[in-house]
Amino acid sequence: MALDAYDRSIELLRALRPLLLRLAAVDPKLEDQARRAATSIALNIQEASRRRGRDRSNRFRIALGSAAEVGAALDVAIAYAYVDEREATAARDLIDRVRAMTFRLAR
Repeated sequence: MALDAYDRSIELLRALRPLLLRLAAVDPKLEDQARRAATSIALNIQEASRRRGRDRSNRFRIALGSAAEVGAALDVAIAYAYVDEREATAARDLIDRVRAMTFRLAR
């Protein structure tokens, strides 16, 4: 499942790309924070796949927290009408999927 979670995190980055480009034009700080959090998801999942024990679980928890942060950044972008909610549907679905996977992996 760890590799599937990693694959979904990369898919999420692809889904976020057009949203982040639009966000960069209106709120560069929010875009930067969302981009760094999204990158953190993939990096921590991959790092966790090479770890053992508590260290492994901790990396998955970090990825889970980063996924929650990306979700919140999208919520903020939608609330401010920087991004249309319909355009964010695919990314939000992937965030939910990655969160569910990393939650299970972190246990």
